[in-house]
Amino acid sequence: MAKEVHVSQQLSSSKIMELLDKNPDLERIKCPRSIYLRTSKKYLDALSELGIEVEPVTQMGRPKKYKKEPELIQKLLDEGKTPDEVAEILNIPVKTVYYLKSSKFRRGRRSKYSPEIHAELTKLHKNGASAREISEKLQIPLRTVYYILKQVSP
Repeated sequence: MAKEVHVSQQLSSSKIMELLDKNPDLERIKCPRSIYLRTSKKYLDALSELGIEVEPVTQMGRPKKYKKEPELIQKLLDEGKTPDEVAEILNIPVKTVYYLKSSKFRRGRRSKYSPEIHAELTKLHKNGASAREISEKLQIPLRTVYYILKQVSP
């Protein structure tokens, strides 16, 4: 006995009759835009004559659980907090922190080598040094040199 209903199925004559039988005081039918566009013009006109408005709903899906958290998460990360610390401060799962962050902060272990070493390594590689030469010069294992080079240029 509602004045407004939401349907998520195609509006057919049998579906409309079912809705009218269950809700004699029906004034408005809300449905997703895709269903509204597929509904026959005849059905929409007939419902309009009965004083029933069919309205497509623009916002779909589950409402957002975290509204202010993304900005707060980013602020805490910019201050130097780790994702684990941010999750503990905000009392949310660590996975959510990674999902809501907007920086290029990556999950996983931090590199043993500084960004300066990474830059030096790529510079040497671009200047034609072999991976073995880079490994010997920077005192980095050969396998790590290959790994870093692979990260830099996929």
